[in-house]
Amino acid sequence: MARYRGPKSKIARKFREPIFGPDNALEKKNYPPGMHGPNKRRRKESEYGIQLMEKQKAKYTYGILERQFRNTFKEAVRRKGVTGEILLQLCESRLDNIVFRLGIAPTRRAARQFVSHRHILVNGEIVNIPSYLVKPGAIIGVREKSKSLEAITDSLAGKGTRLAWLEWDEEKQAGKFLQYPTREEIPENIKEQLIVELYSK
Repeated sequence: MARYRGPKSKIARKFREPIFGPDNALEKKNYPPGMHGPNKRRRKESEYGIQLMEKQKAKYTYGILERQFRNTFKEAVRRKGVTGEILLQLCESRLDNIVFRLGIAPTRRAARQFVSHRHILVNGEIVNIPSYLVKPGAIIGVREKSKSLEAITDSLAGKGTRLAWLEWDEEKQAGKFLQYPTREEIPENIKEQLIVELYSK
């Protein structure tokens, strides 16, 4: 399965960003991990190194392994438009990501688990594939038997702002994927052009 199982704080400190959500370790130690701490002399990164870091950041953010991410990039190249923006749109349209964005799950990791455990419906049918690409117009909801799950109700109760490209029906506990988000509507701090340059070499 495309899942990172290692220490999350270490990755967050590596990129100096809360990749997996709020992180106390990152706030206390806002420098890369390593035995020499913040005093370690660090070499200037090469252009390739910067591009590779950006790709790794995107992979960790969306919980995608290398082969799957490369295939997503190939699909982005095939489609008409700006490749970098399409790449992020494809990542955002993954079922686990949409479950997270709708507030059904507090994190992408939890969303992945909800999907795998058959708690999520797409257009009324159970879909248990986290990487399933949702198409605009699809209805994503919680299975009737799962609506009372504490993890889901707690997550929905604590959800704040909604995104313009998603619509949520509180009564039905279901959301609609209205359209692919524009780059401005994707809140992730990812420089997608660096990823395109890396794969174009």
